[in-house]
Amino acid sequence: MPRGLYGRSLIIIVAPMVLLQFVVTYVFLERHWQLVTQRLSAKTVAEIALMLAEFNENPTPLQASRIAARANAHLGLPIAFLDGEVLPETPSSTGSLLDNSLNDELRQRIARPFWINTAQYSKYVDIRIAYNGGVMRILTPASHVYASNWHIFLVWMFGTSVVLIIVAIVFLRNQIRPIERLAEAATSFGKGRDVPSYRPQGAAEVRSAAQAFMDMHARIKRQIEQRTAMLAGVSHDLRTPLTRFKLQLAMLGDAPEIEELRADISEMERMLEDYLEFARGHQGETSEETDLAELIEEVRADAQRKGYELRLDLHGDLVLPLRRHAFKRCLTNIVDNACKHAPHVWITAIHGTDDAGDGGGIDILIDDDGAGIPDDQLEEVFRPFYRLDAARNLEDGGSGLGLAIARDIARGHGGDIVLARSPMGGLRAIIHVPV
Repeated sequence: MPRGLYGRSLIIIVAPMVLLQFVVTYVFLERHWQLVTQRLSAKTVAEIALMLAEFNENPTPLQASRIAARANAHLGLPIAFLDGEVLPETPSSTGSLLDNSLNDELRQRIARPFWINTAQYSKYVDIRIAYNGGVMRILTPASHVYASNWHIFLVWMFGTSVVLIIVAIVFLRNQIRPIERLAEAATSFGKGRDVPSYRPQGAAEVRSAAQAFMDMHARIKRQIEQRTAMLAGVSHDLRTPLTRFKLQLAMLGDAPEIEELRADISEMERMLEDYLEFARGHQGETSEETDLAELIEEVRADAQRKGYELRLDLHGDLVLPLRRHAFKRCLTNIVDNACKHAPHVWITAIHGTDDAGDGGGIDILIDDDGAGIPDDQLEEVFRPFYRLDAARNLEDGGSGLGLAIARDIARGHGGDIVLARSPMGGLRAIIHVPV
């Protein structure tokens, strides 16, 4: 069975029609055509029996000529009375429906030896009947003996069916297209891309589902906007006292205790930025066509300014719709973690097939040769505020939100981030983004 609704709907339409064709064909050919053939054969044999009876009443050459003339003129039956002839020795029947019907009628109506041939001539049937002293030969048109227009019925039946199936396919395609557009809109929304041009179309049920999707989309956007507005107010309220603290400390001089307080305030400001960034998410930016190769080059340039060295290996077309600044934040968080805990970092970007096998996925591999982290904590490190104290602290000196923010951004684009052992000996971060 096809997996798609379009293919299944075609089967629902075509299968009953094909079954109906077989049933109608069987009924027509085996019942109607057989009945018509039997009646035509009976009519023809009755005419032959009548002419043979007239000849037997007066078996003279003159009577034979009169009967042949009347049969040809009024019945369209070429008849010849062949004195001294005998019936052919070859079998007179092929076992076809026509042969069987003629044989039955000739046995019932004419109690004389006979011979028929339905295969020698395409438009005539050769019928020969023995009488005393000769053979009566009749070349009757095939249309007088059996129904010869069955192929016209089949042509009309199958031709009409093909036309109706084509019309059904066109209309069915128009009904399926709104469902496909709804699926595309839902997929785009799941990848973090806006769908402003989408409008409900199609049947009432499809429009209802599309309207429900649009209402859900609007509710999510309103929720995000409300959360963003709330966070903006929280950010303003928290920054104001921190700014007063900084001004007051600036007026107190440069004592060691003052420097420690300034460091604490700076730490509070940085943690506040991380908290707000994590809570705000990535919804404030619209998607745009982005060259991922250029974006990775920018991340490498930023790392080089901090004194780190990265090696790049980029393959294939890496252009796709992204929230550019948010995704750069995702890459920066992962790359900074790698650079802090390993002397060498490699970035590989590959455009290949995604999980659906449609050739629309991009994988970004970030490898390092550092100490790595334990296998049982590869997933735990994505939890907000989770910090490693053993082996490797990915957020040393941070708030424990870097990886959580990175995964949230990747999933907001319809992708994900997973960690694994790197062939280089350290940690491998795999960022998958569908196109």
